[in-house]
Amino acid sequence: MNPELYACVHAAEFPAQTLLRLHTDLQAEPVAVLEGRAPLEAVCALTRYARLMGASLGMTRMEAEGLPGLRLLRRSLESEAAARAVLFECTANFSPRIEDSSRGAACSCVLDMPGAERLFGPPAALADRLRTTLADGGFRASVAVSANFHAARLKAAATRGITVIAPEQEALALAKLPIEVLALAAVHPETLSVWGIRTLAEMAALPETEVVTRLGAQAADWRHLARGVLPHTFQPIEPDFTLRETCEFENPVEQSDSLLFVGARMIDWLVARASARALALSSLIIHMELAGGRVYRRVIRPATPTAYRKFLLKLLQLEIAAHPPQAEVLRLTLTAEADQSSTMQLDLFAPQTPEPSRLDVTIARLKAIAGEDRVGSPVLEDSHRPGSFCMENFAGAANSAPASSTQSASAPPRSALRRMRPPVLIQMELREHKPVAFRDRERRYKVEAAYGPWRTSGCWWSADGWNAEEWDVLAETGGDSVACLLVRNRGLREGGRSLWQLEAFYV
Repeated sequence: MNPELYACVHAAEFPAQTLLRLHTDLQAEPVAVLEGRAPLEAVCALTRYARLMGASLGMTRMEAEGLPGLRLLRRSLESEAAARAVLFECTANFSPRIEDSSRGAACSCVLDMPGAERLFGPPAALADRLRTTLADGGFRASVAVSANFHAARLKAAATRGITVIAPEQEALALAKLPIEVLALAAVHPETLSVWGIRTLAEMAALPETEVVTRLGAQAADWRHLARGVLPHTFQPIEPDFTLRETCEFENPVEQSDSLLFVGARMIDWLVARASARALALSSLIIHMELAGGRVYRRVIRPATPTAYRKFLLKLLQLEIAAHPPQAEVLRLTLTAEADQSSTMQLDLFAPQTPEPSRLDVTIARLKAIAGEDRVGSPVLEDSHRPGSFCMENFAGAANSAPASSTQSASAPPRSALRRMRPPVLIQMELREHKPVAFRDRERRYKVEAAYGPWRTSGCWWSADGWNAEEWDVLAETGGDSVACLLVRNRGLREGGRSLWQLEAFYV
């Protein structure tokens, strides 16, 4: 087992990989990525198919447009930041110690993995599993494994596929690499070219004293780099676990089908990343940047955390259909919150309840028909206003346990208040300012006992103010006795008199 072991992951042409990771329909086409301000845009990344067509880095937009069939995309720094976090998250499954070694248009990181053979097998098997994991995350990367940090970094950047450098064979593995991989200062490549130094093997063969005398103290580090023996102080990063996927569209999107096509891919990545940590998605935040500087934002909260991709995509479809964007979409961002998957112990003698996913889809469809504020669970508001409540989303019942039959049998009997919606207008007969009889549209009630009045009022300064007088009465009609709640609404008047209403029955 090697006392030191480093694995370098190098994703070349990262701006292009970031865009094609979500636009799967373009992965088999020649694509070039442009950066800079128009009209001085230049190619900063391209795919293998684009190179075969003759495209190259640094080409201007006009030169690139002269190649027939070449697709040109704008670089998205925000999408690259999100994709970079995903790549680091994939590598964190193998080692928590990760150092960012990215340079230029490539995304590169080095993993410190001493003793990893016990978990992942020999270095070749480790590199293969690491590359497969990155491919499942949507990245094409080369992997190099070595006992020297810089040897792994240089070899991964210069080759494709998997490379395993045996201990004390670093100089031989780096010998054929061009001198440009050392990223020398601007003046030194010309000097080395005059000396005929073009590879790392030729650089490593130079005498150290003479090289330092002519090129300075940094030349000793270049020589050690070429020989694969330069030491390194590892500087690990601490990436945050953020579930976010971003896609910036080349052309403004109007059709919801196009949004759902990209959104489905985003949901796949979000669910896969959460599942890798044994988590599920508890909420999904939709953020769109629209034409004209407007912003679209909606939040989807399933009844229980879920990792079911088709279910989340259906909720996204219903949400966009119920609340379509009011302008063309320039950028789509999906941010998810993760939580533990909920489990519920089923009762053998209780009726089977519907699945939470079906409940969420049904609620979403009802909201689209009836309105957001008319579907949910009624919750009393902290107010003195009679009958004041609001509608909240249904909460999952995974943690609630059904009451046993013993508890139900021993519970004391309680009366309930059955409200009339809307309240029924009644004709009231008073004697000494107390109710003695009243009539609704069907029958006449004789008051046997009346308790009250209880007066409430509030919000007199606004149009939503109320001023009511409540009575609890016991009335008789047709030989039957009923207990009901009568309200004298002083805010509603007809013919100069306050209106009386039958609000509820006690059952």
